Amino acid sequence: MKVTKQARREARELFRACFASGQLDENRVRTAVREVIRGKPRGFVAILSHFQRLVKLELERRTARIESATALSPQFQAQIQAELTQHYGAGLDFTFAQNPALIGGDVYDGSVESRLKALQESF
Repeated sequence: MKVTKQARREARELFRACFASGQLDENRVRTAVREVIRGKPRGFVAILSHFQRLVKLELERRTARIESATALSPQFQAQIQAELTQHYGAGLDFTFAQNPALIGGDVYDGSVESRLKALQESF
């Protein structure tokens, strides 16, 4: 579906209005979606589509997946969480996973960087 400039603009305004204290507020998101559906402005499907994309990107941006070859102790997990929170701010969602394919320890893989590498390798 093609999203018009006007729909993108309105979705961005809606998205910005859903922040409280620098973080995306789930209740504001729900309220905003309900209000758009109730009001049905011109191009509301495109607005909601772009709004959904913006929310999804924000949630992915605030998610940290930490993988290691061996299980991490709770103290080390807490230390990692504290350091990432200090660096990126509060409101991060953490997921710790064990991946035996990682030989010799931990690996940091920024999703944008890995996507760019994959794109570069595809050419």
